[in-house]
Amino acid sequence: MSFKSRILLMSTAAFLASIWAPESVYSQQPNAPRHIRVLALSVSEQSEEARAFRLGLHDAGYTEGKDISIDWWYGAGRYDRAPEAVADLAQRKPDVIVVEGTPVALAAKAATSTIPIVMALVGDPVGSGLVTSLARPGGNVTGLTNQTVDLATKRLQLLKEAIPGAKRVVVIFNPETPPNRVIVSRLKEEAPGIGVELKFIAVRNVEELNAAFSGVSRAKVDALFIVDDAVMSTLADEFVSLGRKAQLPVVYAHKPVAKKGALLSYAVDHPSMFRRAAEYVDKILKGANPAELPIEQPTKFELVVNLKTAKALGITIPQSILVRADEVIR
Repeated sequence: MSFKSRILLMSTAAFLASIWAPESVYSQQPNAPRHIRVLALSVSEQSEEARAFRLGLHDAGYTEGKDISIDWWYGAGRYDRAPEAVADLAQRKPDVIVVEGTPVALAAKAATSTIPIVMALVGDPVGSGLVTSLARPGGNVTGLTNQTVDLATKRLQLLKEAIPGAKRVVVIFNPETPPNRVIVSRLKEEAPGIGVELKFIAVRNVEELNAAFSGVSRAKVDALFIVDDAVMSTLADEFVSLGRKAQLPVVYAHKPVAKKGALLSYAVDHPSMFRRAAEYVDKILKGANPAELPIEQPTKFELVVNLKTAKALGITIPQSILVRADEVIR
């Protein structure tokens, strides 16, 4: 066999091998996965929200470890850790940042004006200075808002409807959460019209919560109203336990807390918000400009009533509440 013939035979064999190889050259040398950095103040990587977020990305066609990598930072409700959350962004260089909680959202925006930021749960993005408007965010921040300001006043109305005889209500809030200043103001405006007197108690941690409850147990109050945020989410079990000891109904935002023993909850569904946040991430990874992606407001709200708690406290929940409830715990 001549030299030219051997070269031709070798070239043909190499060509055929490339066709019948079990993996293509591209699969052997894949592109680096797109990096998603999640900064969550009160939602851990083992939560329903995290599972919903991953499911949303899976439904969009991504495979973790192949197309994307997810880095999850959990702040355990500590606002003072917000600087820690963004300290290494320059080194990590994520393609997209997903944020839960106003403090980490503000910290992320201060840390970068170029990396897209997707809000999964932020109460008042315009009032907090994260975006210029919901329709046209105008910067590198977009995503979803859970409308905590509007929902707080609706929750107070539901409390009064569920317990018509309630006259004095203790409102527990965290003064370090930016939207809470507006919420407190709105609740003060709402209270006289529905016939309740509000007493506001600032709580920043579990120690202040225990001190607050020692005062509450001595006062003549009819219910406890919790203004939700990342800190309050981490203290949910304490609220239910202390409310039970004080024989007071607790009104809170999130369904899991009602299932644990709060009298009622009314809020958006948090896992669904994270799943929708995954759709924003998908759009951005495919080239969408966050400045032009309108911020989505929730359209579905969940009312959960715990009749076991009502019975234990001697409260009769009106039928008008029960027929509107998305879930009744019996």
